[in-house]
Amino acid sequence: MPPINLGILAHVDAGKTSLTERLLFEAGVVDHIGSVDDGTTRTDSMDLERRRGITIRAAVTSLQIGDVPVNILDTPGHPDFIAEVERSLHVLDAAVLVLSSVEGVQPQTVILWRALRRMNVPTVLFINKIDRGGADVDRVVEQIRRRLSPAALPLSRAIGQGRADARAEALPLDDASLVETVADVDDTVMEAWLEGEEIAPEQIRAAMRRAVPAGALFPVLCGSAFTGAGIEDLQDAITSLLKPSEEHVSGLAEGAVAGTAEGAEADPEEGYADGSTGRPGTARSATVFSVDHDARGRRVWMRLWGGELAIRDTIPVSATKAERVTELCIPGPGGLAVARRAFSGDIVAVRGLSTARIGHVIGTPPPRLPPKFPPATMVAALEPVDPTQRGALFTALSVLGDEDPLIEPRLDELDGSARIRIHGEVQKEVVVTVLEERFGVRTVFRDTSVICIERVLGSATALEEMDKDGNPYLATLGLRLEAGETGSGITFHPGIERGNLPAAFISACEEGVRWALEQGLHGWPVTDCKVTMTASGYCPRQSHAHQSFNKAMSTVGADFRNLAPVVLMACLEKARTQVCQPIERFELETPEPTLRMLMKTLGRLGATTESVTESLGYTRLVGFIPSARIAELAAALPNITGGEGVLTSRPDHYSAFQGDEVPTRQRAGTDPRERALWFQAMPR
Repeated sequence: MPPINLGILAHVDAGKTSLTERLLFEAGVVDHIGSVDDGTTRTDSMDLERRRGITIRAAVTSLQIGDVPVNILDTPGHPDFIAEVERSLHVLDAAVLVLSSVEGVQPQTVILWRALRRMNVPTVLFINKIDRGGADVDRVVEQIRRRLSPAALPLSRAIGQGRADARAEALPLDDASLVETVADVDDTVMEAWLEGEEIAPEQIRAAMRRAVPAGALFPVLCGSAFTGAGIEDLQDAITSLLKPSEEHVSGLAEGAVAGTAEGAEADPEEGYADGSTGRPGTARSATVFSVDHDARGRRVWMRLWGGELAIRDTIPVSATKAERVTELCIPGPGGLAVARRAFSGDIVAVRGLSTARIGHVIGTPPPRLPPKFPPATMVAALEPVDPTQRGALFTALSVLGDEDPLIEPRLDELDGSARIRIHGEVQKEVVVTVLEERFGVRTVFRDTSVICIERVLGSATALEEMDKDGNPYLATLGLRLEAGETGSGITFHPGIERGNLPAAFISACEEGVRWALEQGLHGWPVTDCKVTMTASGYCPRQSHAHQSFNKAMSTVGADFRNLAPVVLMACLEKARTQVCQPIERFELETPEPTLRMLMKTLGRLGATTESVTESLGYTRLVGFIPSARIAELAAALPNITGGEGVLTSRPDHYSAFQGDEVPTRQRAGTDPRERALWFQAMPR
């Protein structure tokens, strides 16, 4: 039987990890329940996670509920790590969204809910902590219906909530409110209800089994992960309402089509070289959703949608390259276990795939909207406390960049600095701690700023000739620079030089141009422009009589590579550039009474509002705000909205900076505009 791949999600401190511990305990996987506060939970494996009491990396653990195997992905709850959550959502069969019966629907709850709905993941909601003072399940259910979905379907109620002995009681399936909610989404039940016929509990359960996987109904249960109240009802909902049907599993296998490797041969023990088993409808398909490193090296985590995967199988990691699986590990109740073969539905950790990256797909996975992560618009510079550890820092950042491509670590070879993209202050703290504890490198963040860009305003040409004006290179180069369409990036054309200049020299020229455009007139990357070669000259390969090639007499690629930045920067100075700042598209929900104060704050922060809609006591604002002001808005929101405001934002576009003081970034290395210094720093 294929496992249910189940995600556990929640706002920070709603009890997500504690619920995972309770499920493991009830299934007999652990003999005692770990504590988040004491740092003894099973899924928080990093020391930092245990100390801070938060989940940073998604973790996989397994258990058995009855005869149904379940893989649980415990995901981060902090918004700085939403990308880690969405990568996990992409490979789930279903999810449990945990809410606190005291705090109710919180901002991150709404964000997670939207992500679940965007990927159409069947979801059960669990209202936790009914044993805490201030618990009010009915109030939370009303919040769920108002802020998440009116299709919420309560299946249990709290008895004695707010006390240590609080318990959860399952509602009978013939409960009037339950039947009415089901009838709203099921024609068979609706017809019987309108006719006044008696509706059997089996009919209601069958209708729920159809509606929940389809995303038409969302069961709501209550209980306590701490005391175990309501856990049995949750287990029943997981296995009876979230379990993929046999038809669904079969459809995944049949819908996943993988190409057959040339010369693939069948082997009764290991299957085909392309991973198929030779049986109809079992072509292999999989998605890589995580990469990590342990003491033995790199592991690639993937969800197998169809077919099988075995040790020594080869997997295409690009259009021209395949790599061989050297080890397979599958999560089990006792932890990761080495296996010879993995099957459709399995989550598997694979060794041997050195170049597979997060998001890589094998074959054709079932259609599901893939997670899209615009790059963070904040960049932070890192430096080691001990300068002698600079090399170790760069090595460590390359490993972290493999595990989380969104941080995009970059090394500036000229000034020796390291920079990463970040989403928030908590992420910065995590990076510093991980670098010290995992890699032994103590670091500090030097500065944090938004990443602006420069766009070309006009057009210009420039020319540098051999043996003139101090040009030390054996190269002549002319360039024309023009503004391009917004979003077009950098376009390079050889122009009339395509047949006049060796291809290696054209490539070297393009390298030099793109390098120069990384730092414009104000120090920011220049984009959305066209660069065309207008002139060139070089010295053909020469040598003294009866001697080998002589570089002093012949042009080499470095001549064009080093001359191109000088010519390009001369063009930039003539054409001029405009600094543009990143703009975020925001969506904001706030209680109606707080709207006026919030609008004042948005105006002060330079935001513009595109639309305003009202529904059920809340106002939804959509608009744009400079990325540099998002953190300030997020910090002010709880006070303005009484903690009920929900803010989501994503990078949208760049807009010309408005203001007298144009932001600049300190240049790294020698400026090609200083010709004499450049020629001295980059000698032939």
